[in-house]
Amino acid sequence: MSQPNSHKKVLTATDVTLYTVSAILLIDQIAMSAAVGPSAIFWWIVILLLFFLPNTLITAELGATYPEQGGIYAWVRDAFGTRFGARIAWLYWINIALWMPAVFIMFSGIFATLFVPEMSLTAQIALGVFLCSVTALVNCLALKHSKWIPILGTPAKLVIFLTFGIAGLYHGIKNGFVNDMSFRLALENPMEGLSFLPVIVYGCLGIELVCSESDEIRDPSKNIPKAMFTAGLLTAVLYIISTAGVLSAVPAEEIDMVDIIAVSLKQLFGGSAIVDLFALVIGGLTLYTLFSTIVTWTLGGNRAMAEAAEAKEMPGIFAWTHKQHQAPIGAAIMASVISSSILILYGVMANNAEDLFWNLFSFSAIIFLMPYIAMHLAFIKLRLSDGKRYRPFKVPGGFAMGLMLSVLCISILSAAIALFFWVPGSPFDFALLLQVGDSVIITLIIGEVLVRLGEKAKQSERQENLAK
Repeated sequence: MSQPNSHKKVLTATDVTLYTVSAILLIDQIAMSAAVGPSAIFWWIVILLLFFLPNTLITAELGATYPEQGGIYAWVRDAFGTRFGARIAWLYWINIALWMPAVFIMFSGIFATLFVPEMSLTAQIALGVFLCSVTALVNCLALKHSKWIPILGTPAKLVIFLTFGIAGLYHGIKNGFVNDMSFRLALENPMEGLSFLPVIVYGCLGIELVCSESDEIRDPSKNIPKAMFTAGLLTAVLYIISTAGVLSAVPAEEIDMVDIIAVSLKQLFGGSAIVDLFALVIGGLTLYTLFSTIVTWTLGGNRAMAEAAEAKEMPGIFAWTHKQHQAPIGAAIMASVISSSILILYGVMANNAEDLFWNLFSFSAIIFLMPYIAMHLAFIKLRLSDGKRYRPFKVPGGFAMGLMLSVLCISILSAAIALFFWVPGSPFDFALLLQVGDSVIITLIIGEVLVRLGEKAKQSERQENLAK
């Protein structure tokens, strides 16, 4: 198991914590959670206990024990070999390229609602394409510079989440809560809550992202677990508070995925020139945090892809990095091209911005969940095959507890994927299955082709070296 040491240690303990918060604390998750409706708080608590905590424990052990550049890609590679590692690198990377358009559509929707109400969908798509290009440019910078975008985005997120939470709850106490958020409502129809599982689980992932840059972290075995638990606790509290705040002030039936943030700001702060100005400031911070979130994820995902390509497990274009600071130029440009193309394609096909958001989200989320199943399988395999290795942090309760928690996480991840297609008690949506399922299958096939091309190039290089 290689542990390269060719990068400068530019990420301090504070940087790692802020980076991790930036990765898992997602502004768009407020909108998705609010769209769940009044039962969201109950299901947040359930998933935090049954999935988020076990997932954090297992990820902390992997990150502390195997602080290798590439993170989840490296863990799966070490457990199951280079081919499976390359497949995971592809899924991890392409998910980000697929998710980026959805986030930038939300960015454009909020921007239009707050600043340019007459902005057309075409103009919103153009803005999204521009942001894809800027994201690629940031990824081409040295990490000591690009890291400041997610790091500065984290305090901005704290301000926004607390603003929505505190202002929303105050609005509810003062004017009456517009939704019934009691647990009784969720318990009356527990089967209905299954439809909420994918959205909530989606919001709990990403705590491993900073491990993609483990070789640039100072004392990773110590700082990675500390950052994960600090970020995890903070994120759990803020998700619950902010979701409760939005649902306190905005009726569930009026929630629109794209502009719910802007609508909530106007609902909570509209009324006077000064208060309207404050709403615009918070809105501007929200736009910045959406951008910083994408930068955070692309920094990790592109580096994981570059790591796989440098090992000749993916085509060489992804291995194009800056000679001095190893920025993943090839992966960044390819991600931007794919994201921009999808934005334009879906912009032509979608009826409105919310349709566009949900189409992109459903597709990318399924791809997104798959690598985490592989990660938990890798945890089990490495515990069995590499159990004697010193583990600076270890899941409490021994192997039996670690196995039980991993199986629980795998079960929840698998259920979340299945629930994108069908919820028990509801009609089976064959159209959705064909639309999203075909896209997922095509994505997997493309990944398999790239893996084989990488292997072929690696074999050719090996033969050339032998010939010399």
